[in-house]
Amino acid sequence: MSSKVFQLLKPGVPKPVLIVLGATLWGFAAYRILKMGFIFIERHALHHMVNYLIGIAGFVPFFLLVFRKVSLRYITRIKNLPQRRPCMFAFFDLRGYMMMSFMITMGIMISHWKVIPELYKGTFFISLGLSLLASSVFYIIEGAQFLLQTKKEKHTHPTNPETLKPFYH
Repeated sequence: MSSKVFQLLKPGVPKPVLIVLGATLWGFAAYRILKMGFIFIERHALHHMVNYLIGIAGFVPFFLLVFRKVSLRYITRIKNLPQRRPCMFAFFDLRGYMMMSFMITMGIMISHWKVIPELYKGTFFISLGLSLLASSVFYIIEGAQFLLQTKKEKHTHPTNPETLKPFYH
């Protein structure tokens, strides 16, 4: 009985919606971080464009070496979830929520204690924010591809797990 009640109350969503929720979360985080980066650079930099260029240059390896791999891991996990309508909070696993909580806590503590000069934080936030934004776009592209793939798959062979692999490796 309680299992049926739990299933009725669980906020289950289709997997493409789960991918969109993940993209929205990454996009919101990107907005917040970029906004802080712009504020710090505008207030504390002597040569704004130099700091923006350094932030953009830092974005490329940061995204390719860290965020792209993390995004790909979560997108692949979402696509391969056994439930047809997983819980809407399943776009991260427990490890992902713990990592996100740790990163937010460290960000707040570093800002509160003023350990890093705000000029450097601004440049770093530009790199971090652009990486988060690119991850959000990556989620959207993968989600659209997954949606097209599942529609196409319904017409050909509906249970082939090989077709659930990500498009960008």
